Amino acid sequence: MPNIITILRIAGSLGMFLCDVTGVVFWIMYGLCGISDIADGWLARKLRCVTKKGALLDSLADICFVACLCPLLLPILELPQWLWLWAGVIVAIKVVNQFSAVWVHGHCCFPHTLANKWAGFLLFIALPTIIWSIIPISIAAFVATFAAIHEGCVLARAESSRSTDMLNPC
Repeated sequence: MPNIITILRIAGSLGMFLCDVTGVVFWIMYGLCGISDIADGWLARKLRCVTKKGALLDSLADICFVACLCPLLLPILELPQWLWLWAGVIVAIKVVNQFSAVWVHGHCCFPHTLANKWAGFLLFIALPTIIWSIIPISIAAFVATFAAIHEGCVLARAESSRSTDMLNPC
């Protein structure tokens, strides 16, 4: 059941391309995709059916969601230049983390850390509020920066111990 919810998130992410970004249907789909991201993990833990395959599918669904949102929202977002630069730094840290993981482990690794979960949640709720205030997205960026650095530390710790139990391969 959790994997079905995750697959529906991928379908919903792709379905957002069929919607007007300024319309209600788009934002309903956005909300449902976000709720499904929380629901699939919660349900997997509740049903005691957490698997590496499910964690990988969840990470892929997250990537799909972001990849679908970027071409839809980035052209219309009016953010200050410093925030775009900050986002670039966060992306650069995450890319370096993945190159490091591939170099050491031979595959990408997406640790589902509490920091990453909070960063994703805050970004999810901050995005619709951008039209009213820059503060929520700034808070989300701060947490995302911490999460990216923390992810690098988790990967480095796994590299030094050669343990990938906490990592999700891609």
